[in-house]
Formats: sequence, structure tokens, C-alpha cells
Amino acid sequence: MTVDDRYQYLLLMAGCLIVTLPLEVVLRARVYRRPLRLLAALLPVVVLFVAWDVLGIRRGHWTYSELYTTSVILPLDVPLEELVFFVVIPICGLLTYEAVGTVLSVLRERRRRDA
Repeated sequence: MTVDDRYQYLLLMAGCLIVTLPLEVVLRARVYRRPLRLLAALLPVVVLFVAWDVLGIRRGHWTYSELYTTSVILPLDVPLEELVFFVVIPICGLLTYEAVGTVLSVLRERRRRDA
């Protein structure tokens, strides 16, 4: 195991954010620009999935590789990477959803003008 292996999961999550960042900037997804709305969308998802994760961990349904995680364990025995996942992936999903909505609105407007 190399030191870098422990950060693979976190690097993957950072990569997801970096890849979807242009959706905010170029396609004006407005996800990061509305922090209260983002928090309202994230909070139920994070709470639900962390609870699900805690239950799975406590019941022994799954474990996490010490080779590919930082071994930072949060309260309730949740690995840092799991919390990061439950925040990052919904953000990427919201960015994608809002960007698609923006593109569709532009296309609808063009069709309306051309008609």
C-alpha cells in the first residue's frame, strides 16, 4: 500500500466536483450560488443515508477497506469518505439537473423564437 492509495476515494470525489464545476460556471446551474437551497436539498439526503450507513455498519452488512480510506472515522463509526460521498454525489446530481434544465430552456426559447 502506498500513501496515495489512502486518498483515492477522496481524490475521486474531488474529481467529481471538478468535472461538474463547469456546469455551474458555463451553463449557469446556480447550485453553489444558492447555498440555503443547496443545504435544504442535501440535509435530508445526508441524514437518511448516514443513518442507513450506520445501520449497515453496526449490523455488519458492510465494512470499509483501510487500504483505500484515510481511516478517519467520524461519530457513529462512519468513515469520512462516506460522508463526503453523501455530500458530493448529490451536489454533482443537482449541478447536472440544473444544467440540463438551463439547456432545455434555451432550446425551448430558440424554438419559440424560430416559430
